[in-house]
Amino acid sequence: MTSLTVEKPPPAEPEAPTRTKKSVARRLIPFGYLSPTIVLIVVLMVVPIIMVISYSFRDNVIVQENSVFAGFANYTDVLTDPDFVAALKNTFIFITVSMVAHLLLGLGFAMMLNSGMLSGVTKAIFRVVYVLPWLFTIAVIAVIWRLLLDPSGVINYVLQTLGIIQDGVNWLGDPGSALWVVTFVNIWSGYPFFMISLLAGLQGIPGELYEAASVDGANPWQKFWNVTIPQLRPVIISMAVLDLIWTSQQFALIWMMTGGGPLNSTEMLSTFTYKLAFSEYEFATASASAVIVLLLTMILAFFYVRQQRER
Repeated sequence: MTSLTVEKPPPAEPEAPTRTKKSVARRLIPFGYLSPTIVLIVVLMVVPIIMVISYSFRDNVIVQENSVFAGFANYTDVLTDPDFVAALKNTFIFITVSMVAHLLLGLGFAMMLNSGMLSGVTKAIFRVVYVLPWLFTIAVIAVIWRLLLDPSGVINYVLQTLGIIQDGVNWLGDPGSALWVVTFVNIWSGYPFFMISLLAGLQGIPGELYEAASVDGANPWQKFWNVTIPQLRPVIISMAVLDLIWTSQQFALIWMMTGGGPLNSTEMLSTFTYKLAFSEYEFATASASAVIVLLLTMILAFFYVRQQRER
């Protein structure tokens, strides 16, 4: 008999390197999708921030070819400037009063729209009316309120007609009233965002909690304090921190209504920094002021991120 010889197939080549390349490529695919956004963030945010920080430690930047290292001298000049102290105080009043008023108005209107005492048509009308201030741009809001608050404007005419005042008041030209008027306008334009967010939170509270509270004999105030507020606490904290960050960066409204005046009565950190850079051309000092504002904003952002993680 003739014996048959079976040839063994050649050993397969190791696939480990190929699999490693594929896994690496698969991991890099998401970064490829994100690369345009990452490039924009680096070019438009990271690089300018680094440049501003470097400018804050130097003198004679931008306007002169050769700048010199100044250390912390620019920060000392900013922190000891009376105008900066006034701007810091005005900013604190502006953001604190605005945030508290946004919260109270937003919660009040949200609870009204969430109540069962109003019909569907009435709620729809109120929703449109309450959201209107949020639909206008800052430029439109500033122009409208400047016309309304003019000494010969509508507000003074109504107050004179009612006998509350005798002569027209220059609301934006009086150092004693300008800051509070600008704060009022900011409150008017910003409360709808609180209202919408809190209304969504109210509609997400289970009705069984209120039924259980009623069974336990709780009155409306006890239901509000022991059921509504605890359920809305995460939303309230998040909105409050976000509002502090956004309001601290408010520039357009202040600049278009008062320009920081009169007599620095509405000067904010944003307008103070802008004037240093583009009115006085003190770019190094303006950079130091911008870094200080950045640090204050990062502190608020830190609390916001931590609160979000706790949720």
